[in-house]
Amino acid sequence: MILAVDVDYRNSEALIAGVVFEQWSDKKENAIFISKLSDIKDYEPGNFYRRELPCILKLIEEHNLTPDIILIDGFVWLDGETKPGLGAHLYNALGCKVSIIGVAKKSFAGISSKFELFRGKSKKPLYITSSGIEIEEAMLNIKTMSGESRMPILLKKVDRLCRES
Repeated sequence: MILAVDVDYRNSEALIAGVVFEQWSDKKENAIFISKLSDIKDYEPGNFYRRELPCILKLIEEHNLTPDIILIDGFVWLDGETKPGLGAHLYNALGCKVSIIGVAKKSFAGISSKFELFRGKSKKPLYITSSGIEIEEAMLNIKTMSGESRMPILLKKVDRLCRES
């Protein structure tokens, strides 16, 4: 099971959306999950994970999800390999038993071009980082996801769900 998650913040609340699918090429999800979390921590520059990690864990726990892989909107490793981002903290919080793939829309200072993935006809890359799965496999998985544009269909959907819920 693959779980794609995204979070939208509204004042001190967060809306967390997740879509579950089985194959990288799936055009439609098998299930949708929504959670809400109150009393969200303020954003701390350099410590984004402190705000977002409890949200993702809430979705997983509330819906008793047991994914093999989780896709996050952001970085697993801020520099691609050693500086932990949200995904590395999530990987550790889940006991290093669930692979995490980070799909970021913007570059982070110091990340190498080897983490860039161009999809469709877009001239702007996505930045792919991972833990528990080799980066080459993670990149291939994201590249083969359904959708002709830069963002795969199911990642667009989870983004839209957390904003509309």
